[in-house]
Amino acid sequence: MSANTLRIEPATPGTQYVETDHRAAAGSTALRYPSLTTTVPREFVHRAGVAEVMLTGWERTDEYRFAVTAQWPRGHSFFTSVNGCHDPLIAAETLRQIGSLLAHAEYAVPLGHHFLMRDLSLTVRPEHLLVGGAPASLDIDVVCEDVQTRRESLTGLRYTTVMRRAGQVAATGSASFTCMTPKVYQRLRAGRLNDAGPQLALTAPTAPQNVGRVSPTDVVLSPVGRPGRWHLRVDTRHPVLFEHPVDHIPGMMLLEAARQAAVATAGENAMPLSLTGQFSRYAELDTPCVIDARRLPHTDQGQAAVQVTGHQDGKPVFRSTVTMAAPGT
Repeated sequence: MSANTLRIEPATPGTQYVETDHRAAAGSTALRYPSLTTTVPREFVHRAGVAEVMLTGWERTDEYRFAVTAQWPRGHSFFTSVNGCHDPLIAAETLRQIGSLLAHAEYAVPLGHHFLMRDLSLTVRPEHLLVGGAPASLDIDVVCEDVQTRRESLTGLRYTTVMRRAGQVAATGSASFTCMTPKVYQRLRAGRLNDAGPQLALTAPTAPQNVGRVSPTDVVLSPVGRPGRWHLRVDTRHPVLFEHPVDHIPGMMLLEAARQAAVATAGENAMPLSLTGQFSRYAELDTPCVIDARRLPHTDQGQAAVQVTGHQDGKPVFRSTVTMAAPGT
């Protein structure tokens, strides 16, 4: 078989095939292409663009257990490689997408319902995150726990995941969220859905190299002249962090702020090995958000640990702990 020839098989009953090649049309047997890969519907993972969908399929294997597949590109405009590895934040985004996929596809949450992330935790194994010669394909075991319902409708869910690449564990994580009807959300967010108030002026980014970034447009922290403190830099034009219009600051942006603050605090562009995030309230677009970071004692393995918090009007918005790889590892 030549390099530009596709292997074809006789069609199974019920398979449809649209003839597009005159050579195939000359035969009497319909053709099919087995095991073709596509993404899950973008609406199921709350993305506007297909290019930002990481998940490629899912299957229920038990009452509360699912097998999910995903693919990470070799290069991404925002989730850029870290020390030759896939960005751990792309694993966090994959983890987030799993929750909304299962809520819609398996727990019958209608499209248009709103999700609020309560917490997320992730641990990665860099030796299995190396960027190779092809996109990284992942097989993900998912177990749903604490399934909360009201009148037979899902209102909240906690789930744990094990992400494997070529049979090796590349990451583990868990997350939980609540979901609500549009009516409840409108009542909760009254006054902010259509007009979030005056937009904050876009502030200057801190130096990209100090927070593990290359492009200033990807920096989410602005200096305030005090060590360990920044203002969250909210650029609603960012094509990934604000991939579609929202009325609040996305949780993934807060996790990115935690990662950047941890890199700046640790004083080295190290690989994040784990991160946690607890989200206590909506982060508003029209209110300055103060980001604080402080070192924690090193782990037993010599890894740097940094605690990052965010506050608006003196009230806590989120808290995160980021653990960085020890120097030289």
